[in-house]
Amino acid sequence: MQNSNTVEIQFRLHPVPGRRVQADGALAERVAGPGRLPRVTQVLALAIQFQEMIRRGEVRDYADLARLGCLTRERISQIMKLIWLAPDIQIEVLYLPPTHGGRYPISEVSLRPIAQELDWARQRELWSNLKQSKHLE
Repeated sequence: MQNSNTVEIQFRLHPVPGRRVQADGALAERVAGPGRLPRVTQVLALAIQFQEMIRRGEVRDYADLARLGCLTRERISQIMKLIWLAPDIQIEVLYLPPTHGGRYPISEVSLRPIAQELDWARQRELWSNLKQSKHLE
């Protein structure tokens, strides 16, 4: 029996080339063909996977994840804080276009202060400011 307070969100982690993606009216990007997903996209996808592993009982806690992934507990905590981002921001990050060399302008480090902000409206404001500062809007 499913809890009535549960919300299930499904999304595609591997964008379809040529498909337009739009998250809540913001940042519609044409997904290019081959390339490498931005590191921040990869880390957020990892955080989502870790959260699912905990939910399914495959691991007990962050300490188990740290041991399993040969990471420090602090690094696991940094990764998992990305889960605190508003769902629409998570979707935008997951659908960032592939890079064809070099670094993507938005990094995990630049998202951490946004994720620390627990008010989603404030997160959205900070996210918009970050995208504008990186000339992505």
